[in-house]
Amino acid sequence: RRVHGDIDPILSMFCRAARCLRLQGARGVHVEARIQQLGLHLPPVAPPKGNYISTRRTGNLVFTAGHLPLANGALQKGKVGEDTDIDAAYVAAANAVLSALASLKAEIGDLDKVKSVIKLVGFVNCTSSFVDQPKVINGASDTLVKVFGEAVGVHARSAVGVVSLPLGVPVEVELIVEVN
Repeated sequence: RRVHGDIDPILSMFCRAARCLRLQGARGVHVEARIQQLGLHLPPVAPPKGNYISTRRTGNLVFTAGHLPLANGALQKGKVGEDTDIDAAYVAAANAVLSALASLKAEIGDLDKVKSVIKLVGFVNCTSSFVDQPKVINGASDTLVKVFGEAVGVHARSAVGVVSLPLGVPVEVELIVEVN
């Protein structure tokens, strides 16, 4: 229905904003405040350890390099199925994705600019008989959904078992994120 000419653009803008808020779900709270409410924190951004960069932005997409799990400033280490159980590896995956989010924040300035988490790739350092890689990488996926809400945080994903990861860590994660 047509509204008075001067009001129509304002009404349209209001409706778009309302739709956006409805889609964002848990995003009524700023992302970093939500991280604190969850009892989590973003670790300091570690400089790259080789000839690469931590993030690459192209258009409205940001790709992160692989990020490792930090707990209290130290790398978490272990091989799942050998000296690390699923629960400890789940926590490591959550910590690794927080490291990736810290690099993402350094790239875009504000995590509220995240429009959608497109894809998570998770690598699990595990024995050849270990088959529960998805349960481990759920630590990263669950953290993203808790932080951003379902509308923004649910993503496509790969969970891959590998024989070894850098520095003996149990997990490594990468993200592809759409930003405003």
